[in-house]
Amino acid sequence: MADSSEIPPFMDPTQFMKLFAQSGAATTDPLTAYRAALDAWGTVLEPLAKAGRDKVDTTDRRFTAPQWEHPVFDLMRQSYQVMSEYMLAAADQLEGLSEHDKAKMGFALRSIIDAMSPANSPFTNPVALERAMETKGASLMAGIQHLMQDMQRGQLTHTDSSAFTLGENIASTPGKVVYQTPLFQLIQYDPTTKNVLETPLIIFPPWINRFYILDLTAEKSFIKYCVDQGITVFIVSWKSADASMKDVIWDDYIAAQIDAIDTVRSALDVPDVHTIGYCVAGTTLAATLAILAATDAADKVRSATFFTAQVDFSSSGELLHFIDDQQIAMTEALSAPQGYLDGRFLALTFNMLRSKDLIWSTVVKIYLLGEDYPAFDLLHWNGDVTNLPAKWHRNYLVDLYRENRLVRPDDLSVLGTPIDLRRVKTPTYIQAGREDHIAPAESVWKLQQHFTGPTKFVLAGSGHIAGVVNPPAQMKYQYWTNDAAPTSYAAFIESASETKGSWWPDWVVWLTEKGNACVPATGARQPGQGTLKALESAPGSYVKAR
Repeated sequence: MADSSEIPPFMDPTQFMKLFAQSGAATTDPLTAYRAALDAWGTVLEPLAKAGRDKVDTTDRRFTAPQWEHPVFDLMRQSYQVMSEYMLAAADQLEGLSEHDKAKMGFALRSIIDAMSPANSPFTNPVALERAMETKGASLMAGIQHLMQDMQRGQLTHTDSSAFTLGENIASTPGKVVYQTPLFQLIQYDPTTKNVLETPLIIFPPWINRFYILDLTAEKSFIKYCVDQGITVFIVSWKSADASMKDVIWDDYIAAQIDAIDTVRSALDVPDVHTIGYCVAGTTLAATLAILAATDAADKVRSATFFTAQVDFSSSGELLHFIDDQQIAMTEALSAPQGYLDGRFLALTFNMLRSKDLIWSTVVKIYLLGEDYPAFDLLHWNGDVTNLPAKWHRNYLVDLYRENRLVRPDDLSVLGTPIDLRRVKTPTYIQAGREDHIAPAESVWKLQQHFTGPTKFVLAGSGHIAGVVNPPAQMKYQYWTNDAAPTSYAAFIESASETKGSWWPDWVVWLTEKGNACVPATGARQPGQGTLKALESAPGSYVKAR
C-alpha cells in the first residue's frame, strides 16, 4: 500500500478528511450526506476533471444534465468517451477482415459500448442517484416495478398503454371494414367533402407493424388528411400472423395487393386506383406493379407512391448485419414451434438500430429514475408489435436483403410470373427520410434506377417514421426536391431545393396532376353503401388481435 508521500498533493488524505468532516456528511439526511461526500471528492478530483474537459462530447444527450458537471461524474463520462473512441478506432484498424465483417463488428461493438455507458447504471448515473436520495429510494422501487412488469411481458415498454384506445383517441378516423380475407381487412373511410377525386387511393402499410401509424391522433393522421383533401381512401389492415399462417409466403402478400386493387376498382366502378406502399409493403408493391405490367394489367394502377421503401438492398444499412447464416438460423429456431416469428423479437432488432434512443434512454427514465410512462402515441404504436409468417420472413431476408434478387430481371418469380422491375412505367412518387436508419435514403433513391416510368424523389427531414408522419399544421422538419434530373443521390443532395414543413401538400399536388376529375361523395363512396357491405366499424378487429 502506498504511503502518503506517493500520493499527489491534490489528493492529500489529511486534507481530504478535513474537507469531508467539514462538509456535513455526518448528517442523518441522506441527500445532504450524499451531496457533502460528493463535494469533498469533487474538491480532490477537480484538477483531473478540468484537465480532460476537452474530451467531453457536449452533443451526447446522455451526459448533458447539470449533475454530470460534478468532477466525480465528469471524470466518469470522460473515461467512458475516451474508452469508446479507443475501442472503435482499434476495431476500425483491424486487418484481414472484409468490409462487411468490419461493419458488422463495428455495429456489435457500438451496441456493447452503448450498453456500458455509466448513464445506464443506478450507481454511476448522478441524476438517478440524486433522485433516489430525494425520494428516499421510492424512485428505484418504482423503477424495479416497471422492470418486473416488462420482464413478464417479455418486452421493453416505452409508453402508457392505458392512455390509448383504438377507435377512440387513436386510429379513430371514421370508416368501415368493407372486405375481409384470412390475410387482411380492407377499410374504407367516410368522406368529409361533398365531392371526391374519381380515382380512389389504396394504402398498403407494412405488415411488420399495425396500420394505424398513418392514423394516430387526429392531428397526426395521414389518412384523415387525405380524406379532408377529397380523396376516397382505403387501407389494408394486415392480420398478425398466427399458426394458421405458417405457410404464407411473399406470393400471398402480392396476391393480396392485387386482390385489394381489383376489389376497389370493381366496387367503385373505376378503371384504376392510386396506390401507396410503406416500407416492406412498398417493396411488395414494386413487385406487384411488375407482375401487373407483365400480365398486361398495368393500367389498373394510375400512380404509385412509396414511403421509405427499398427494392435494391445493396445499400440497405445496418439491417444487413442480421442476415448471416447464424442470424437466420436463430430466427428459424425462434419461429419453428409455432410457424411464425414473435413480433417482440423483430421490435428488439429495430430498437437495437437506435439503442441509445429506443432502449437505453427508456431504461434510464423508466427503470433508474422511476418516471411514469409517457402518453406518446407514436411510441405506443412502436410497441404494438405484430407477428410474421416464418416462411415469408426467411425468404425475405435471404432473397431480398442478402441475395438482392428483386433487382435482377426475371430472377424471382411470383404467382408464376417472373419479376422485371424495368417493366414498371407507372408514375411514381418516392419519399425517403434523411435520417432513416431502417431504409437509408440512398437505398430508397435507387428505386428510380429500376423503374422506367416517370419518377419524383422527395427527401424528407427526420427518419423512417417521423419523416412520413409529419402533418402540415405542425410545421416540423423540411423536405428537399430537385428538378434537375440528378443521376445520383449525391447529386440530388448537392443541388436540392429545401422547403420548410411537411411534404404532404407537395404529394397532393403531384397526385391531382394525374387526374383531378371529381364525383359526388355518394353511393359507393360512402362505406357500406355500395356492393361492399360494412362488416364492422374502423379500425376493425384484425388490428386489435394480439
